[in-house]
Amino acid sequence: MANERLRALEEVEKEIAMILQCAGNIVLELSKDKHNASLLDRQLLQFQSSVNRVESELSAQIRYLTQVATGQPHEGSTYSARKDCQMALNRAEYAKVKLGELGRTCEVMLEQQQQQHT
Repeated sequence: MANERLRALEEVEKEIAMILQCAGNIVLELSKDKHNASLLDRQLLQFQSSVNRVESELSAQIRYLTQVATGQPHEGSTYSARKDCQMALNRAEYAKVKLGELGRTCEVMLEQQQQQHT
């Protein structure tokens, strides 16, 4: 079970890299005088799809950790492990928020570019 969760988090990490790559491609394409609308559409769809997958998986991981983290001490102190877990959850939530903001920024930029060229 733990290995499956770690593998899922590794996939999330790869998906975040894909998100960043798509965002970079979108910004690069938007910076051109004449951009390829179909490329932008494909990159935006990939970006949104990846963000949705990351959000879904991180939410599932957070739900799981919430269920198993009872906060009851057992066989020694668990403070350090609980603190590490809470910090990881905070970082995951922060990443989720920032990815959402980045997605909205890309959408606004794309809409602005499309309005300028119509």
